[in-house]
Amino acid sequence: MLTIEDHRRDSAGLRYVYPVVSRRAGGVSVGINLNVNSACNWACVYCQVEGLVRGGPPPVDIDCLERELGGFLDAALNGDFMAREVAVEARRLVDVAFSGNGEPTAATGFAECVRRVGKVMARFGLAGGLPLRLITNGSLMHRSDVQEGVRELGRLGGEVWFKIDRALAAEAEAVNGVPFDAARTVRHLEIAAGLAPTWVQTCWFAIDGSEPGTESRAAYCALLKPMASRLDGIHLYGLARPSQQAAAMRLGRLPAAALENFAREIEKETGIRVMVAP
Repeated sequence: MLTIEDHRRDSAGLRYVYPVVSRRAGGVSVGINLNVNSACNWACVYCQVEGLVRGGPPPVDIDCLERELGGFLDAALNGDFMAREVAVEARRLVDVAFSGNGEPTAATGFAECVRRVGKVMARFGLAGGLPLRLITNGSLMHRSDVQEGVRELGRLGGEVWFKIDRALAAEAEAVNGVPFDAARTVRHLEIAAGLAPTWVQTCWFAIDGSEPGTESRAAYCALLKPMASRLDGIHLYGLARPSQQAAAMRLGRLPAAALENFAREIEKETGIRVMVAP
């Protein structure tokens, strides 16, 4: 059966659609994987994608995506998929999420992908009820097609989960594998928040036995404080599954108390609500 530790992209035998049990969302999340070649423009040290490479996704067969999502939703809502594959306590759909094996907004025709997914959800009476989410590193938010897709996501009642793991340049580069520009990150976050409800998602963990220190926490709070009135909140989470990257052995899961303490600090310093998933 599906568990929070098992996020295999082929669990349903489909190309673009995969179900997972999401600890943050609290049930079965229907994933949309546009990066079927496991290529991403970032290289996060905690990434669970095996064989991750740099790059972008191949052209998406949007008709295939539409058929797969429709078929899976029918099996989940009207068939026996939940009974066969999901533990009793998690047998509910909690969202449809653009996520997968790389940055989904890098896909050519991203906006049309969002429209088709919305069309399928409407056919099953899920539009406006079941959340539609975009899990993104936000790096391509300046592109017009990405903005069009996020605007459509917002129109459909969906939301953005925008990755910001660290706010000090050296730490962010070490964690995400790309240069960090604070001003550009905030600018992209502002774009997302102006188009759809937006949460920041942050993975908080130790490297080489050391958790992020006082300076790191202060920089994070300072970066997000000006956005307090525009964000829906922050998802602060720890490591749940083993990294498949070369640095995996250097990473350590923090105790729940460490994440709870940081969440309280964020709320005190920024006024932004924080949801914690240790």
